[in-house]
Amino acid sequence: MLFDDIRRYLESQKEQKAKVHRFAKQFAILAVAGSLAFAACKNGAGSSTGDAAVAATVNGQSITLSEVDRIISQQTGGQQSKMSPLELAAARLQVLDSLIQRQVLVQRAEKEKIVVSDDDINSAINAQKTKGTTEEWEKFLKDNNVTEQQLRDEARKDLAIRKLQEKLFGKISIRDQEVVDFFNNNRAQFVDPRGVFLSDIVVDPRDSAGALADDAKSEAEAAAKINRLHAQLLSGADFATVARASSEDQSSIRGGDIGFANEQDLKQNGFPEELVNSFFNSMQVGSFTKPMRFPDGRWYIFKLTNRQLETKPQTLEDPSVRERIKNGLVSQRQTLLNEALIRNAMGDAQVVNSLAGNMLNDPSTLGGLQPATPGGGTATPASTATPAAATASPAAASASPAAAASPSPEKK
Repeated sequence: MLFDDIRRYLESQKEQKAKVHRFAKQFAILAVAGSLAFAACKNGAGSSTGDAAVAATVNGQSITLSEVDRIISQQTGGQQSKMSPLELAAARLQVLDSLIQRQVLVQRAEKEKIVVSDDDINSAINAQKTKGTTEEWEKFLKDNNVTEQQLRDEARKDLAIRKLQEKLFGKISIRDQEVVDFFNNNRAQFVDPRGVFLSDIVVDPRDSAGALADDAKSEAEAAAKINRLHAQLLSGADFATVARASSEDQSSIRGGDIGFANEQDLKQNGFPEELVNSFFNSMQVGSFTKPMRFPDGRWYIFKLTNRQLETKPQTLEDPSVRERIKNGLVSQRQTLLNEALIRNAMGDAQVVNSLAGNMLNDPSTLGGLQPATPGGGTATPASTATPAAATASPAAASASPAAAASPSPEKK
C-alpha cells in the first residue's frame, strides 16, 4: 500500500461538492449494486400495478418493481427517464438479478441459523453516522427517503450475508507447496523495486470540525502552523511525535508514515519533479524537507525514512512474500467459493421472475412497464454489480493470486 492517505485525500476533493452523498457511497454494508438500496421484500406472490407491482418472488417473498426502479434512480442520479426503453429494461433485469441473489443469500443465512446481534448493527450504523455531522446524517436520510430503522433492517441482512461468507471462507486452507509453486511460476512479480520510504506532516487550511485540537482553520493559520512545526523539527523534535500530535491527516496515527513509492507513484500523486529528484539523489536518509504547499491547498513536510536505488529480486525467505502469496491464493478461493455459494443457493430457491416473464410475453413493448418511481439517468446497465462483488469482503478483489500477491502499488 503506497501513499494511500495522499491518494485518498486527493480523491476526496471530488466528493466535497456533494458531501451528503458521501454517506450513500460509504454505506458499504448495503450490498446491492454499491448504492443505498434497501430491498423492501414482502410476503406474497401476487402481482398488481404501480409501486406494488411485483418484479419477482424468492420463496414467496416479493421484490417490487418500485424497489428496482429506486435503485436505478439512485445509480443514475434520478434521471432514468432519459434512458431509452431498451436501456431501462436491461438495467431493470440486472438490478433485479442483484436483488434476487441478495435475497437468496439472506434466506440461506437464515436457514443456517446465522445470527446478527444488535451490537453488530449498532457498530455498522454508528461507523457511518460518525463520518459526518448529525445534520448531514439526517439530511442523508431525508434525501434518500429512508428511516434509520429501515437501514438497520437492511444492515442486518447484509451482515448476515457477510457472516455466511465468513463461515464458508473459514474452511479455506492453503498448502505450502501451493505457495512454493506460485512463487516459482511468477518470480518476475517478486522484486524490491527502486523507490523511497516517506513520512509526512500535513496541515490543512480547512476546518476539520473539531477532529483535532491543533487545527488550522484558514490559509493564514495553516501557514503559521506548518512553520511552527518545522521550527520544532529544526530544534530537534522527533518527527513521528510531532506528526502524531499535530498532523491533520490519517497518517498521523502511524507517526506520519505513508510507506513506499517509486518515482512514477510520486509523480502521479502530484509531487514536483525537483522534489522527486531530491528524494532519489541529493536528500539524506533521515532528513526532512522545508514546508511546501501542494495544489490542493494543504501544506506538507516530508521525511525521507529510507531509500532503495536498485531493483532486487525477492526470495521465499524474504519477509511477507509467503504471506502475500497465501493471501492471493485465499482471495482466489474466496471468489470461486462465493460464486459457488450463490449458484447453490439459487438452485435451492424457488424464484419467479415476473419482470422477465412480462417481457417475454410482450416483447414489442418489453411488458409495457413504465418506471414505478419518477426520475431517470444516463448510466448503462453495466454499472450494476451483483451482491457477490459488494459483500464478498476480499473475495471479489482479485480474480487470480497474481493480482493480490503482486508487490506493485495499488492504484486508487
